[in-house]
Amino acid sequence: MEGFVKKVRLITALALMLILGAGIFSESRERSVKEATAGYLVAARASDIELLARVVSGEAAGEPYIGQVAVAAVVLNRVKSSKFPDSIPEVIYQPRAFESVSNGQIWARNPSRENYNAARDALNGWDPTYGSLFFWNPYKRVSPWIWTRRIITQIGRHVFAR
Repeated sequence: MEGFVKKVRLITALALMLILGAGIFSESRERSVKEATAGYLVAARASDIELLARVVSGEAAGEPYIGQVAVAAVVLNRVKSSKFPDSIPEVIYQPRAFESVSNGQIWARNPSRENYNAARDALNGWDPTYGSLFFWNPYKRVSPWIWTRRIITQIGRHVFAR
Protein backbone atom coordinates (compact mmCIF):
# COMPACT_ATOMS: atom_id res chain seq x y z
CA MET A 1 0.00 0.00 0.00
CA GLU A 2 2.81 2.41 0.88
CA GLY A 3 4.44 1.86 -2.54
CA PHE A 4 1.11 2.63 -4.24
CA VAL A 5 0.76 5.92 -2.32
CA LYS A 6 4.30 6.94 -3.32
CA LYS A 7 3.51 6.22 -6.98
CA VAL A 8 0.30 8.27 -6.82
CA ARG A 9 2.18 11.18 -5.21
CA LEU A 10 4.90 10.97 -7.86
CA ILE A 11 2.37 10.91 -10.70
CA THR A 12 0.49 13.83 -9.15
CA ALA A 13 3.70 15.84 -8.75
CA LEU A 14 4.72 15.15 -12.35
CA ALA A 15 1.28 16.13 -13.64
CA LEU A 16 1.42 19.41 -11.70
CA MET A 17 4.89 20.14 -13.04
CA LEU A 18 3.66 19.57 -16.60
CA ILE A 19 0.60 21.76 -16.11
CA LEU A 20 2.51 24.60 -14.47
CA GLY A 21 5.41 24.29 -16.87
CA ALA A 22 3.06 24.51 -19.86
CA GLY A 23 1.66 27.76 -18.53
CA ILE A 24 -1.89 26.46 -18.35
CA PHE A 25 -2.26 28.07 -14.96
CA SER A 26 -0.28 31.25 -14.53
CA GLU A 27 -0.49 33.09 -11.24
CA SER A 28 -1.53 36.38 -12.80
CA ARG A 29 -4.21 34.81 -14.99
CA GLU A 30 -5.59 32.77 -12.09
CA ARG A 31 -5.70 35.89 -9.88
CA SER A 32 -7.39 37.91 -12.63
CA VAL A 33 -10.08 35.27 -13.12
CA LYS A 34 -10.95 35.44 -9.44
CA GLU A 35 -11.22 39.24 -9.58
CA ALA A 36 -13.66 39.30 -12.50
CA THR A 37 -17.35 38.53 -12.69
CA ALA A 38 -19.03 35.87 -14.77
CA GLY A 39 -21.33 36.96 -17.59
CA TYR A 40 -23.71 35.28 -20.01
CA LEU A 41 -22.60 32.83 -22.64
CA VAL A 42 -22.85 33.70 -26.33
CA ALA A 43 -22.99 30.95 -28.97
CA ALA A 44 -20.24 31.25 -31.58
CA ARG A 45 -19.07 29.42 -34.67
CA ALA A 46 -15.36 28.81 -35.34
CA SER A 47 -15.37 31.76 -37.75
CA ASP A 48 -16.82 33.99 -34.99
CA ILE A 49 -14.05 32.94 -32.61
CA GLU A 50 -11.42 33.74 -35.23
CA LEU A 51 -13.00 37.13 -35.92
CA LEU A 52 -13.19 37.89 -32.20
CA ALA A 53 -9.52 36.88 -31.77
CA ARG A 54 -8.60 39.18 -34.68
CA VAL A 55 -10.34 42.12 -33.00
CA VAL A 56 -8.54 41.30 -29.76
CA SER A 57 -5.24 41.24 -31.67
CA GLY A 58 -5.96 44.56 -33.38
CA GLU A 59 -7.47 46.43 -30.44
CA ALA A 60 -5.51 45.02 -27.50
CA ALA A 61 -1.98 44.53 -28.83
CA GLY A 62 0.45 44.98 -25.95
CA GLU A 63 -2.30 44.82 -23.33
CA PRO A 64 -2.23 42.39 -20.39
CA TYR A 65 -4.23 39.19 -20.80
CA ILE A 66 -7.15 40.55 -18.77
CA GLY A 67 -7.24 43.55 -21.12
CA GLN A 68 -7.50 41.23 -24.11
CA VAL A 69 -10.39 39.37 -22.49
CA ALA A 70 -11.99 42.74 -21.71
CA VAL A 71 -11.96 43.78 -25.38
CA ALA A 72 -13.61 40.49 -26.37
CA ALA A 73 -16.14 40.91 -23.55
CA VAL A 74 -17.19 44.34 -24.88
CA VAL A 75 -17.96 42.76 -28.27
CA LEU A 76 -20.05 40.07 -26.57
CA ASN A 77 -21.80 42.60 -24.31
CA ARG A 78 -22.84 44.45 -27.45
CA VAL A 79 -24.17 41.23 -28.99
CA LYS A 80 -26.30 40.74 -25.87
CA SER A 81 -27.48 44.37 -25.81
CA SER A 82 -30.67 45.42 -27.60
CA LYS A 83 -28.83 48.61 -28.66
CA PHE A 84 -26.46 46.73 -30.98
CA PRO A 85 -26.67 44.00 -33.64
CA ASP A 86 -27.14 40.47 -32.35
CA SER A 87 -24.16 38.62 -33.83
CA ILE A 88 -20.41 38.84 -33.40
CA PRO A 89 -19.69 39.71 -37.07
CA GLU A 90 -22.44 42.36 -37.19
CA VAL A 91 -21.11 44.04 -34.05
CA ILE A 92 -17.50 43.93 -35.25
CA TYR A 93 -18.28 45.24 -38.74
CA GLN A 94 -20.51 48.11 -37.60
CA PRO A 95 -19.13 51.28 -39.23
CA ARG A 96 -16.53 53.02 -37.04
CA ALA A 97 -17.17 50.63 -34.15
CA PHE A 98 -13.60 49.36 -33.88
CA GLU A 99 -10.45 51.15 -34.98
CA SER A 100 -8.73 47.91 -36.00
CA VAL A 101 -11.51 47.22 -38.51
CA SER A 102 -11.44 50.78 -39.87
CA ASN A 103 -7.65 50.83 -40.31
CA GLY A 104 -7.29 47.22 -41.51
CA GLN A 105 -5.28 45.95 -38.52
CA ILE A 106 -7.85 43.20 -38.06
CA TRP A 107 -6.46 41.57 -41.22
CA ALA A 108 -2.86 42.83 -41.07
CA ARG A 109 -1.80 40.59 -38.20
CA ASN A 110 -2.55 37.01 -37.29
CA PRO A 111 -4.04 36.46 -33.85
CA SER A 112 -1.84 34.72 -31.30
CA ARG A 113 -2.80 31.74 -29.18
CA GLU A 114 -3.27 34.22 -26.32
CA ASN A 115 -5.73 36.24 -28.45
CA TYR A 116 -7.75 33.07 -29.14
CA ASN A 117 -7.67 32.13 -25.45
CA ALA A 118 -8.90 35.61 -24.52
CA ALA A 119 -11.77 35.29 -27.01
CA ARG A 120 -12.71 31.87 -25.63
CA ASP A 121 -12.52 33.05 -22.01
CA ALA A 122 -14.91 35.89 -22.84
CA LEU A 123 -17.22 33.49 -24.68
CA ASN A 124 -17.18 31.25 -21.61
CA GLY A 125 -18.46 34.10 -19.47
CA TRP A 126 -15.45 36.00 -18.13
CA ASP A 127 -16.28 39.71 -18.23
CA PRO A 128 -13.71 41.85 -16.42
CA THR A 129 -15.54 44.96 -17.72
CA TYR A 130 -18.68 44.31 -15.68
CA GLY A 131 -20.99 44.69 -18.67
CA SER A 132 -19.25 47.56 -20.47
CA LEU A 133 -20.32 48.38 -24.02
CA PHE A 134 -17.49 50.77 -24.92
CA PHE A 135 -13.75 51.06 -24.49
CA TRP A 136 -11.12 53.58 -25.55
CA ASN A 137 -7.57 54.64 -24.91
CA PRO A 138 -7.78 57.92 -22.95
CA TYR A 139 -4.31 58.90 -24.17
CA LYS A 140 -5.44 58.95 -27.80
CA ARG A 141 -7.68 61.44 -29.54
CA VAL A 142 -11.31 60.29 -29.28
CA SER A 143 -14.74 61.75 -29.83
CA PRO A 144 -15.85 63.95 -26.91
CA TRP A 145 -19.10 61.94 -26.91
CA ILE A 146 -17.35 58.86 -25.52
CA TRP A 147 -16.54 60.75 -22.32
CA THR A 148 -20.30 61.08 -21.66
CA ARG A 149 -20.48 57.31 -21.06
CA ARG A 150 -20.39 56.07 -17.47
CA ILE A 151 -16.88 54.78 -16.80
CA ILE A 152 -16.84 51.37 -15.14
CA THR A 153 -13.14 50.47 -14.95
CA GLN A 154 -9.72 50.87 -16.50
CA ILE A 155 -7.66 47.87 -17.57
CA GLY A 156 -4.24 48.48 -19.05
CA ARG A 157 -4.43 51.45 -21.42
CA HIS A 158 -8.19 51.15 -21.98
CA VAL A 159 -11.12 52.72 -20.17
CA PHE A 160 -14.33 50.66 -20.18
CA ALA A 161 -17.78 52.22 -19.94
CA ARG A 162 -21.52 51.71 -20.44
